[in-house]
Amino acid sequence: MNHEERRNRHGCVSVLSCLAIVLIWWVAAVALDVPVILPAPDEVLRTTIGLFGSKTFLSNIGGTVLRALYSFVLITLCGTLCGVLAGRFVAFRKAIAPLVALFKATPVMSVILLAFIWLGTSAVPVFSAFLMAFPVMFVQTMDAYSNIDEKLEQMCMVYGIEGSRRMKYLIIPSMMPQILTGARQTLSMVWKVVIAAEVIVLPKYGIGRSLQLAQIQLETNVVLAWTIVAVLLTALGDAAFDLLIGKSSRRRPLR
Repeated sequence: MNHEERRNRHGCVSVLSCLAIVLIWWVAAVALDVPVILPAPDEVLRTTIGLFGSKTFLSNIGGTVLRALYSFVLITLCGTLCGVLAGRFVAFRKAIAPLVALFKATPVMSVILLAFIWLGTSAVPVFSAFLMAFPVMFVQTMDAYSNIDEKLEQMCMVYGIEGSRRMKYLIIPSMMPQILTGARQTLSMVWKVVIAAEVIVLPKYGIGRSLQLAQIQLETNVVLAWTIVAVLLTALGDAAFDLLIGKSSRRRPLR
């Protein structure tokens, strides 16, 4: 079975899985017959389509996307830099390890609530996303640097490949697939944490704010509709990173 056939087969399996989930959801909704607890899929679909035509839809999407992108860029820069330093210098790795372990062990809601107390509303999503997602980018980058082939390193020394040429032909191609994988995982986590923080701090615009207001009004169909929108945006981001990872994996160091 070639790559194209495997991809088509996986696509068919994914479609069938989605249809099975919708069918189970529809049967459960009909059997329960309490829309405020579990609305039917067709009702949620109509609500989702209605969101696209609402006046505040783009503002809510834009607010969350901007917070997520700002957090993502900040985490990617800091995580990559610290990861390279940790991979290169053992002392730095040992110094930062307790802090990274603390970030990884802290519950998301604890970070969001403490940030709300300490910083007010505007900085909470970015601050919370940074603390939660930084370890992901850091660890992936550190591992990527540590896993550079020692034989290729020696080859660079033998042939006098140093400085920018070494960076271009060895370091970047060797690290890029794992860095992109880390960035993909980071973006997914950032997206979830930012929306969770918006639920607490209720900014003027945001998906999290819309979810919270719908929950207060017992509009379960609206909660599910915004959830679908968030999932679709996450899927778009994942697809973009999968494309980048695929292109990067086809590149080889020292080619």
